[in-house]
Amino acid sequence: MDNKTLPLPDRSNYQYGYQVAYRLASEKLAAARDLEQLCRKSGSKLESTGGKSTITLRYLNKIYHVSHPEINVSLADSNEAVPIKDKVLILHYINNAEGAPVTGNRITYKELPEGIIYASNFTKRTIRPLLKSFGNNPELLLKTVAMFDYQEAGYGDLALTINAFSHVPITLVLWRGDDEFAPEGSIIFDSTIPSYLSTEDITVLCENIVWRIVSSLKEETG
Repeated sequence: MDNKTLPLPDRSNYQYGYQVAYRLASEKLAAARDLEQLCRKSGSKLESTGGKSTITLRYLNKIYHVSHPEINVSLADSNEAVPIKDKVLILHYINNAEGAPVTGNRITYKELPEGIIYASNFTKRTIRPLLKSFGNNPELLLKTVAMFDYQEAGYGDLALTINAFSHVPITLVLWRGDDEFAPEGSIIFDSTIPSYLSTEDITVLCENIVWRIVSSLKEETG
């Protein structure tokens, strides 16, 4: 995943790539001169004392703390380890936030910067697993999203908008399949999302959301 300038390494070396991305994002945040402005733009909360600061923000309906200047990302009130993918997404969101207000104007992945180039990869990593689990029965999705802050949206046969970050709504859309037509799905975004995350970050974020939803369904159905 990149930080607007860092390219991904080969797919077989993702873990190393995330480690590098996390280090670079940590260095960028540690060097930030105006944490108050970063927090204001990202909708985060800042608390400072004794030369140290803590940034608090909500990500996928959980509260996270980011310490500064020694950067560490942790879950609030929990010793559970935070996956490095989530750490990188959180730091990229804070570092890159431009403070643009949500417009309500929806765009597709292909309308993101270079999105048309990576659309097939995005579909493979997000839309296909979503359709495999929910395409023939979209209502099942309502039973598996309780872990998220979401609202129903008026698209397709069923659509849900998940508030991934304070200024980053992600809308999942499903059209039911039948004997004549295969199920279809889409993930759409507020037009301001490039002001907060890179296109690759958006892919990873959506993959995380879909993976958690599909995993929840598997747990419920055994």
